[in-house]
Amino acid sequence: MANLEVDKIRNVAVIAHGGAGKTTLVEAMLFDSNSIDRFGNVGDGTTTTDYEPEEIARKITITSSLAFCNWNGYRINLIDTPGFINFIEDVRGCLRAVDGAIVIVSAISGVKAETEKIWKYACEYEVPRIVFINKMDKDTANFSMAIGELEKSFETEAIPLQIPIGAGDSFVGIVDLIKMKAYKFNNGKAEEFDMPSDPELVSGLSEAEGYRKKLVEKIAESDDVLLERYLEGGELTDDEIIKGIREGSLTRRFIPVTCGSAIKNIAVPQLLDSVLLCLPSPSEMHRISPIKGKNPKDGKEVERKPAKTEPLSAYVFKTMADPYTGRLSMFRVYSGILKADSNVLNATRDAKERIGQVFYLMGKKQVPAQSIGPGEIGVVAKLKETYTGDTLSEEHHPIVFEKVKFADPIISYAIAPKSKGDEEKVSAGLSRILEEDSTLRFQRDDETKEMLLSGMGQVHLEVTLERLKRKFGVEVVMKTPKIPYRETIKTSTKVQGKYKKQSGGRGQYGDCYIEIEPLPRGGGFEFIDKIVGGAIPRQYIPAVEKGIVEAMQEGVIAGYPIVDLRVTLYDGSYHSVDSSEMAFKIAGSMAIKKAVQDARPVLLEPIMKVGVITPDDTLGAVIGDLNSKRGRVQGVEPQAGGNQKIMAIVPMAEMLTYANQLHSLTSGRGLYSMEFSHYEEVPGHLIQKITVEREAQKKEKAE
Repeated sequence: MANLEVDKIRNVAVIAHGGAGKTTLVEAMLFDSNSIDRFGNVGDGTTTTDYEPEEIARKITITSSLAFCNWNGYRINLIDTPGFINFIEDVRGCLRAVDGAIVIVSAISGVKAETEKIWKYACEYEVPRIVFINKMDKDTANFSMAIGELEKSFETEAIPLQIPIGAGDSFVGIVDLIKMKAYKFNNGKAEEFDMPSDPELVSGLSEAEGYRKKLVEKIAESDDVLLERYLEGGELTDDEIIKGIREGSLTRRFIPVTCGSAIKNIAVPQLLDSVLLCLPSPSEMHRISPIKGKNPKDGKEVERKPAKTEPLSAYVFKTMADPYTGRLSMFRVYSGILKADSNVLNATRDAKERIGQVFYLMGKKQVPAQSIGPGEIGVVAKLKETYTGDTLSEEHHPIVFEKVKFADPIISYAIAPKSKGDEEKVSAGLSRILEEDSTLRFQRDDETKEMLLSGMGQVHLEVTLERLKRKFGVEVVMKTPKIPYRETIKTSTKVQGKYKKQSGGRGQYGDCYIEIEPLPRGGGFEFIDKIVGGAIPRQYIPAVEKGIVEAMQEGVIAGYPIVDLRVTLYDGSYHSVDSSEMAFKIAGSMAIKKAVQDARPVLLEPIMKVGVITPDDTLGAVIGDLNSKRGRVQGVEPQAGGNQKIMAIVPMAEMLTYANQLHSLTSGRGLYSMEFSHYEEVPGHLIQKITVEREAQKKEKAE
């Protein structure tokens, strides 16, 4: 396939909250453009873009997927994106690769929290948008309600290009406000009417004329000449209206709105027409937001134009890992041509890559290509050094584009293989999955000896483990992670630690006197040697310290490490024959255990610094919830968009499942971040519970 002309390309992400109908709409667009010959269904798992087993089972989009169609001589590259809150960060990476977006708003549920979130992502990348009000065929569908929510939530003017004919069971089509034509649909086929010619449409004529007047006025406002003519009673030509709609959309002065039903395939062809009209080509997007990166050799800014004659530059916006086909890298070519069987430079990592075959993707189907030109989106397999966020370029004209910054994980669980000995298989499989999901983290906790998997929510982690089982054949169990409690002391004390053993032959003798005293929180451990006069030979003093340090790994209350104390070794005795390093190590261990018992030991818990962003209307509920978690609110700051940021310190033990709770309290609109702050003493009424849990953990480990 020859490379496409840049002006004939539209790169479009379909974005919305979960359940709005993104996948069904993409399916309808592919079907109406004859890109597929069967209209798949989400319910029975036959759609082009939801093909992963986890997506089919849950009936939600989990990972973004690519498809393309040809419409009226244009190529439209489509990215079907997730809308469920646990997977919504994937949208951020995809918006980096497109020039426009279709935002779906439900005619029955309106704008949801997830819609607001992805709208902000689109604003970050200055992506022009059009809105498709879906589900006009459903009971309680309300077009004007959806328009009102759009304008209120996004603080921008929504200008309908179409209005619905009817709603719910009576929804049969749309009125095109540009042409002032009506389109009625039957089994996906449209019949065109002049507005007054159909008796059923006469009653809606005044409504259509009112919306058209608003459309024309908005376009006239953008040009003094047009405005003067319009105010003097003149009409705008169709060409002037079309030009005004395009300019208004590309500059984001207003949001064009369309409507229909994806599931019934009503008004989808008109939406495709609107994509061509309202969303930019790669070259137009370059004029709006020029393509710039940095030369990795000198750090200077470099610009690339979306032209075949420019040096190659391509950004890898998504990676898919498969145990059989290897790594698939999805990329957007910004300039030049990426050819099959060629060599390129990964400028991000300064590594050379061999390009084998390149493809377009239609869901999971790979369509071979000889090359991928400027403005196009493609896929290449089995790159060795390339990951999400990397830039590919010509070796002699390197450029690095800024990486997308994904949000940090918000929830962590401990995982363990069901079969003993599978730890390495778990690590190997998860490392491959992490290549394709930038919001996952996997690490081993040196203290608790647990494998920790962190992600954007519980469902996110559950899906990850389902993939681990399906792709890499290893099953794991998921548990709440252990809290890294600590123990310390509150007073000073002096004790003797004496180890004496005689059982025939050479014996064991070690004797030491230590003083322990508390250090300020975070003070760690200090060891002071005050031995004088050879009470303990110099070669045995390190052994005393080693015995103390090892014994401090298991405290006297619940077996947690002991911290924040100073130990002074000030006296002792030895035996010229029976003393040894081992004897003094045991003596040191005995001394510290006895001393801690006598120095009012206490249990400490980690305290987290938490920042919660919540809408105004849920501020009180969120603060009340934090207070119930033994949290202490430090302050509240107003944020943009009618939000508030709460700063608080909260015990880690109370925050393990906070992601789910905050989602429930704020209907998915809340966000939070968390980092370690310090340790504090555990309230007395909780110590017994923690001690019992610790004993259970030890028993489980022993088994």
